[in-house]
Amino acid sequence: MKLGVFNPLFQNMEFLEMLDYVKASGLDAVEVGTGGYPGSAHCNVDKLLGSEEARSEYLSEFEKRGLSISGFSCHGNPISPDDAFRKESDEVLRKTIELAAMMGVPVVNAFSGTPAGNETDTSVNWPVTPWPQEYSEIKEWQWENRLVPYWKEIAELAEAHDVKIGLELHGGFLVHSPHTMLELRRRTNTYIGANLDPSHMWWQGIDPVVAIKILGREGAIHHFHAKDTYIDPENLNMHGYLDMNPYGKIKDRSWTFRSVGLGHSMDEWTNMMSALRTYGYDHVVSIEHEDGLMSIEEGFQTAVRNLQGVIIKEEPADMWWA
Repeated sequence: MKLGVFNPLFQNMEFLEMLDYVKASGLDAVEVGTGGYPGSAHCNVDKLLGSEEARSEYLSEFEKRGLSISGFSCHGNPISPDDAFRKESDEVLRKTIELAAMMGVPVVNAFSGTPAGNETDTSVNWPVTPWPQEYSEIKEWQWENRLVPYWKEIAELAEAHDVKIGLELHGGFLVHSPHTMLELRRRTNTYIGANLDPSHMWWQGIDPVVAIKILGREGAIHHFHAKDTYIDPENLNMHGYLDMNPYGKIKDRSWTFRSVGLGHSMDEWTNMMSALRTYGYDHVVSIEHEDGLMSIEEGFQTAVRNLQGVIIKEEPADMWWA
């Protein structure tokens, strides 16, 4: 495996400055935002699509530093009831898949999206309980009329370009758990997989190591984010996991994103790295920094330092003792 970083936290840096900083920090790869929520500070998609020379120059800056692009990321909501955002999210996703194929980038990361609850709703609707019955009816309508038809088309596009899709299992979107991931994969194709972020497993009450095993058995982990979550036991008893307090109200929240090793022990992170290796993941562990208690520099470097001690980079030895 290789250690990388998701680039939006360096959006205030110039492109080459960002690459130099990543290299100096001892990393191997960059996950590059191409639009949507991550923005596109370091990647002009239209320019790169339109020019082989521009693509070659862009890639050469990574290569001369010994870096690679782990994936392109364009998290948005391509099934939103908001026409403008839906079209924007869909357009950048399709362009990013095309660009990834041209540039040899193996994965495009995204959100599955969340639609309205029926044909006439104008707001997104994320049902989280099967009863009263209308919630189950909403979920059924969303999957049959929005989620599956859209992602079947995108899965076929991804297969045609031989580019994997990594859907981040994030609450608020229809694909948010190992079960919903595997169900959508079953109903589309194997180019649909997970961009697995353990931070979103913890706040849903899911053990990330078990999630790795469940998804890994199916070869369904296409990318991996490294971000931690601190669970506050007192606030959890007040608000539960579905906590609507703003992220900035850390003292009141049930859970808060933290840098790697500051929400859960490094023993747990060691177990995750071992599970990834055991179940065949040999791509990049990409640091994502959203720690509200630390600066970008301190939070990022904490994650780098902690992960360098547990990531498994080399191929396993022959079992000479057996």
